[in-house]
Amino acid sequence: MVKLSFTTLGCPEWDLDRICSRGREYGFDGVDFRGYLDTIDITTLPLFTREGEQTRRRLNDAGLEVSGISSSITVCVSERRSQNLEEARRTIAVAKLLGAKYIRVFGGGDLRHHSREELATIGADMMQSILSLDGASELVWCFETHDLWIQSQDCRLLLDAVPSPAFGVLWDMGHTPRVGMEMPAETLKALGKRIAYTHIKDAEYNPRHPLAMNDGWRYCLPGEGMLPIREAVLLLVESGYNGWMVFEHEKRWHPELPGPEEAFPAFVRWAQKTLNREE
Repeated sequence: MVKLSFTTLGCPEWDLDRICSRGREYGFDGVDFRGYLDTIDITTLPLFTREGEQTRRRLNDAGLEVSGISSSITVCVSERRSQNLEEARRTIAVAKLLGAKYIRVFGGGDLRHHSREELATIGADMMQSILSLDGASELVWCFETHDLWIQSQDCRLLLDAVPSPAFGVLWDMGHTPRVGMEMPAETLKALGKRIAYTHIKDAEYNPRHPLAMNDGWRYCLPGEGMLPIREAVLLLVESGYNGWMVFEHEKRWHPELPGPEEAFPAFVRWAQKTLNREE
């Protein structure tokens, strides 16, 4: 059964008490940690290391699971190898304490100095090294459709090079149509069963809007934009997916966006209507 989660990008000012009380109140089943208050890497904070088991109990008592941890690991950059491995070790330990299964990683890389095939080779080698770490294969490392790796055929280069069930893809349903210019059916056909996790956000193209980004798009509440996120969700569920649907509300990076008190309940309402196939 599909479950709903939110990333802490959407509530950068919330402490753990508020995450616990508001998350379940708004109808979520889980939370994905991408930062906590002023710190982006939760694996450096005692709340998630030394006090990790207590933190997990507090979340579970509030009816929330930790759906995932969104790391900053960037696998297709060879210069980050030692940094990636160190963050991976910390993340494995924290994931175990919190009961999290899914870890987001980025692709990244520099196409000015490497072909995409070379970057995929770098990324595959990096992921194999991460997967060899103690406890790593018990998790699912999710390569996000992001930065240089948005179009699904590009993502296949890295996915095919790392066939392990502990490595999958995080389908950002906002990125693939908005930046990758792919319709959901095309993305789903290419990535298929390798889709392990999702991010959902909506946007509208309006270059004249005062809050538009450099590409003319602006983020908006789910269902109020132009992206085919409803179609993406329904197609994915029809394909047999029963994992997490994660609302990635980027309030931390875009402070002009609505606060979580407005955006989070709006997402839950939209998701429930979509999953129930209500118009």
